[in-house]
Amino acid sequence: MKNVVIIGGGPAGLTAAYELLKDGGNEEFSVTVLEESGVLGGISQTVRYKGNRMDIGGHRFFSKDDTIMKWWADMMPIQGKPSYDDKVLGRVKPFEQGGPDPENTDVVMLLRDRVSRIYYKKAFFDYPVQMNWNTIKNMGLLTTMEAGFSYLGSCVHKLPETNLENFYINRFGKVLYSMFFEGYTEKLWGRHPREISADWGAQRVKGLSILAILKDMASKLMGTKNNENAETSLIEQYWYPKYGPGQLWELVGSKVEELGGKIKYGHSVKSIRTSNGRITSVVCETKHGEREILGDVFISSMPVKDLVCGLDGVDCDEERRIAAGLPYRDFVTVGLLVNKLELENKTNKRTLGNIVPDCWIYVQDKGVKLGRIQIFNNWSPYMVADPAETVWIGLEYFCAEGDDFWNMSDKDCINFAIRELRKMGVIKKGAVLDAHREKVKKAYPAYFDTYKDFDQLKSFLDGFGNLFCVGRNGQHRYNNMDHSMLTAINAAKAIKAGSEDKSDIWNVNTEKEYHEQKS
Repeated sequence: MKNVVIIGGGPAGLTAAYELLKDGGNEEFSVTVLEESGVLGGISQTVRYKGNRMDIGGHRFFSKDDTIMKWWADMMPIQGKPSYDDKVLGRVKPFEQGGPDPENTDVVMLLRDRVSRIYYKKAFFDYPVQMNWNTIKNMGLLTTMEAGFSYLGSCVHKLPETNLENFYINRFGKVLYSMFFEGYTEKLWGRHPREISADWGAQRVKGLSILAILKDMASKLMGTKNNENAETSLIEQYWYPKYGPGQLWELVGSKVEELGGKIKYGHSVKSIRTSNGRITSVVCETKHGEREILGDVFISSMPVKDLVCGLDGVDCDEERRIAAGLPYRDFVTVGLLVNKLELENKTNKRTLGNIVPDCWIYVQDKGVKLGRIQIFNNWSPYMVADPAETVWIGLEYFCAEGDDFWNMSDKDCINFAIRELRKMGVIKKGAVLDAHREKVKKAYPAYFDTYKDFDQLKSFLDGFGNLFCVGRNGQHRYNNMDHSMLTAINAAKAIKAGSEDKSDIWNVNTEKEYHEQKS
């Protein structure tokens, strides 16, 4: 049997393990998953706190790829459909009604309505911004006209897409860019968009533009819109595990173990040993001291920076320099349990407790550090201990490990977050009943500094025949969950076929189709 060592128990690592072991693969491969923490799911885990659950960053289960939709449906029955059969792929809408009742089972994907809006100057705008009466009213007629002429100007005069700023202006015009993209992007990355590679936009907002939004509005008016023909950011519905995304990855982990795979928690890979252009073993730091784990094949979803800097037995000073300079943004979520939000539900969507229906609220105001607000009640009411009487929200902050915000005590960080919500008019004094903070390192691979030399690093890593890099951090690519899973599926296919060709793995998420900016 071939010994396969998988570094990381997030979506990519667990998908790779399951794909290798299923359908009799457990007779050919011995699979060991090394997970640094004590939980599965990586950034897709679900944090439990006093009967309430937190989704780290928000994970909508929707993909343009039928392989992934079927993979999820095979793992968990769907509230909106009992199955996702191969025979009906491409013909039956994925959100057709008739699935299991979530009240009668704990293992189920819920059918959820997608609502995300922008909170800007104490007014709600559609996300992405729609050219409708609500937008005109909030912006004012003069600003709307300026935005329109600015957009028309961007259609005539295209800027060279040498950075993210020009990428956005070419699609939305300078006025809308300055209102809805410039400040938020700088919050997210800590850099001005003109300092960020256009590659990020090409990957995250490839098909989104004013024209795409107008087409979407027309298809809604004509009744022809569905999730299959919509840009991903404009979908109307998505799936979501009853108890959050971590529930699915815990289920996958149990299936991996049922198939004979081993999951070792508390194993932090610190050194990767090599010989003659191949990986021979990894050295892990555990509570019992260092432990060396041998393998024939290695799948890595650990950050590229840590992987390259941990290589032992190879001369790669230039590659270490590039890897050491790869940037990341770190992430802090402050969970607040509140008795009431001071945001009035003026939509036609009814919610439990009549709160606003948003999954996410993007905070564009430059006067606060807060980036997004998650309303967990609307992702799944089962995420909240008492969804009828309380609102459980997650406040998302983007920062750098070791900066002043990251180093705040839990108490100071929570108080800071509460002050910002009160300043925005989202809650009143005394509304907070309880709070919890979570910190996530290397949540977002960034596209500046030595990223410009990443192709050199990729070629270097591909030179190790038995090493396969998968997932968001494994490829230093801001993938969504479905794309991370596809990299793992393609890696498993190559390994099963005895191939050391990595092209199909790296080619995931390089198509010119937009997928939504989310964690």
